[in-house]
Order: sequence, then structure tokens, then C-alpha cells
Amino acid sequence: MTELQLANSSLLKSRALIGGAWVDAVAGGTRPVINPATQEVVAEIADCGAQETEAAIAAAERALVQWRDVPAKSRSQLLRRWHDLVLENAEDLALLLTTEQGKPLAEARGEIAYGASYIEWFAEEAKRIYGDTIPARSSDSRIVCTRQPVGVVACITPWNFPNAMLARKIAPALAAGCTVVCKPANETPLSALAIGALAEQAGIPAGVINILAGRTEEIGETLTASPVVRKLSFTGSTPVGKKLVAACAGTMKRTSMELGGNAPFIVFDDADVEKAVQGVMASKFRNAGQTCVCTNRILVQDTIYDTFTDQLMEAVERLRMGDGRDDGVEIGPLIHQHAAEDVRSTVETAVAQGASVLTALSNEEGGPCFVAPTVLGDVTEDMDIFQKEIFGPVAPLTRFSSEAEAIRIANNTPFGLASYLYTKDAARAWRVSEALEYGMVGINEGIISNEAAPFGGIKESGHGREGSRYGLDDYLDIKYLCFGGIDS
Repeated sequence: MTELQLANSSLLKSRALIGGAWVDAVAGGTRPVINPATQEVVAEIADCGAQETEAAIAAAERALVQWRDVPAKSRSQLLRRWHDLVLENAEDLALLLTTEQGKPLAEARGEIAYGASYIEWFAEEAKRIYGDTIPARSSDSRIVCTRQPVGVVACITPWNFPNAMLARKIAPALAAGCTVVCKPANETPLSALAIGALAEQAGIPAGVINILAGRTEEIGETLTASPVVRKLSFTGSTPVGKKLVAACAGTMKRTSMELGGNAPFIVFDDADVEKAVQGVMASKFRNAGQTCVCTNRILVQDTIYDTFTDQLMEAVERLRMGDGRDDGVEIGPLIHQHAAEDVRSTVETAVAQGASVLTALSNEEGGPCFVAPTVLGDVTEDMDIFQKEIFGPVAPLTRFSSEAEAIRIANNTPFGLASYLYTKDAARAWRVSEALEYGMVGINEGIISNEAAPFGGIKESGHGREGSRYGLDDYLDIKYLCFGGIDS
């Protein structure tokens, strides 16, 4: 087993956090956490199931009674202390993240700061949960609207951003006065357990945050069936999201769904080609292409297609692939061997359907979880790859001739999460942005995520928003108070 050298050894947790206690699975079972770069076992974590989930829900319900009544300013101060501890331990958290997930350390450090920014943001927003007064229809009555926490919240997060995805769910929930039961991905539970440990050190009361991993189906079914859990927030694939929404219907839970994407990246002939290439590199190859908002289809206008392609190939062939803990590595492994095999198969199918491989990097380097950064030319709408979320370092190029065609091609998908366009024409930027059927649009910008902006999609990419001032809405109920007899 790999020995992790952390400055703060208390961050390496293998037990579940339930009701303020670090506990083993009831049956005593464990499951391994594996470094995808080396295939070495990093830790053995508690393999929890329905029984432990029920205990976590009960703990969150007990804690809710007091937490929702904690003054907003006090909740804010606790969240701020948690934020500070995350930044103080950023290097350890980044090493944990890279070891279990694979992304380069530089990216892991960025994710820790990104996750912390949500904690800071919602620490501030906790003090701004306002209500309203509404003009009444008679002089002897008054109408007031207040906003109250929805209650116990279930948070289910993926493996690609194990720190940030959980932070941006827990932080608004706690700011609103909710308590949480969290199920991180089994591939990357150590990051979640570590920030849970820091929340505990920050003074957040026992039971407010509960974290467990293990038997996914059992945990999910227990969370969706429980009448105590009043909201479920999920980030992951669209098929799983649909199942969770259906399961939540039985108790009419509120849901937030941040699901799959198929992001177009449109490069018009008046764009700055060099900057557009930089935007693709930032969007497509971050985390080895394993992000829901990364560029999935690159649409390039005919007149600049060859110029853009040449510059992109040069940039991609300079990328260094390897263990994310090594200096200078820009592309780490995919999360596991099955993911790598699926991406390779996607490329093979695209080539069989007429696409051409334009880069010379080899898949023989690294190990079974590595896929070389790849540029595919001559990709068309009728190819399988055009409708598939690739989730790997593969950049497919498609030609278009007119603005109308670019919009049609970009919208030719059931997904609607992120999209990107590069142009120097301000009028075109407005027209195309408004025509794109996506929840987010980057204009001359390849990285669009930040805590002050609403993150989320439309169509089969889900519903709800995370971050920004809108990010509290899904964790709050509006209560209408009608006061009568004012004149008496």
C-alpha cells in the first residue's frame, strides 16, 4: 500500500463520518482506493451500506433541530473558519486528490482553491438570505414571505472533482441552515473525508455533515426513499440522474441535477486563432478531458480550419503525459482502466466511420489508465463520437460554413450544459450566445467556472444552479405568512 506523506496526518481518513464520530462499516468491510497512475492501493475505506446511511440520516435529522436556528452570522463565521482551514491545508489536500484521482498536482491545487472559494462565497451569502413584504389587498392584513432551510440534504458527487463538487454542495446547504448526508464517489472518497475532518476542526457541530462511501446502490436507495431527506443534489451522468429523479418522486424531494454535457466550441473565421487554440487547450485537456463542461466538439469555420488545426496539433503534441505527482506533467491518467478502454474504443469507432487521427502521440506510454491526447479531423454529425460525451483527452474537429450552420450543429444534441464561441464580432457574439441552447456560454473564454457565477445546464444536462447568489435557492423553502386583523 502506498504511504502518503502528509504534513497533517489527521486528514487521511478511512472511516465514515456519522454524527460526529469516525466509524467503521457495521459489517466491518472495506474497499480499496487505487491510484490510477500506478495501480497501487492508497487506502482501505469503510464499505458502508443501507444501515450506515440510515444512521447518517438520523444524525443529520437530530443536528438539523439546532443548526437551522444558529444565527446566520454564526453559521457564516463557522464556514469562514472551514474555508481558512482548507487553504491552510491546501498542499496536503492537493496531494490526496492527485493520488486518488490522477490529475496533475498543479490542477489539484487549483481545485482546492476553487472548492474553497465556494465555502467563502456561501459564508458571505449566509448573511443575505432575505425575505419580502408584499402589498396586501386590504388594510387590515399584511403579507410576509420568509425563506427557511429545506431540511436534510443528500449530496452525491463524482470522482472527477472530488473536493470542489462536494464543497459547492455542502457550503450552500450549511449556509441555508440545512444538514447533509454526503456520498462521494468510491474512486475518490479520501478528498471528501479530508474536508469533513477540516469542517469538524472548524467547529461545525456533530451531525451537520455526514460522509460515507461504499455500496452505491444501497446508499442511493436509502437516501431517495427516506422521507427525512427533503432534497437531493447530484452531479454525475444523465442516465443515473434520471434514475435518481424518478426515485425521489416517491417522497416529492426537491432535486438539483448537474448532469452530462456535449459542449461545442465554435471558432468563427474572424476569431483570434491563437487565443482560440489556447481556449481549447484549457477547456478540452484539463483533467485529461474528464470534466462535464470540457470541449467535446470543436466546430471550425471552413476558411480557417487548416490554420486552426495546425496550431492545435502543435499545442497538443507538446503536452506531457504521466503521473500527476511528477513535475511538469500536464495530462494524468483516466480514472480507471475501463474508462481508458472506452475512450480508445470511441476513437477507433470514429476512425472506422471516417475520422482521421492527426496527432502522433502514443498510447503505449504510461499504464493501462493512460490515453494519449488525440486530435481527430474530419468528424461529421453522423459519427457516434458526435453525440457521445467523450470524457477523455480527445479533440474532434468538425467543419462548418455559416453562422446558422454552426448554431444548428452546436444545438444538435439532447445536452445543454456548457458551450463556447470565439469571435471578434460583438453582434455575432450576442446572436450566437442567445441562440445556443445551453445553460452556460463562454465567449472568447475557455474556462467559465467560478463561485460568483451560476453553474448548471438545461435540457438533459439537468436543472438547478450551483454557485452565485442563485445557489442558495435550491436549499430554501419560501413560506408565506398572512397576518390578519391588523386594524383591530
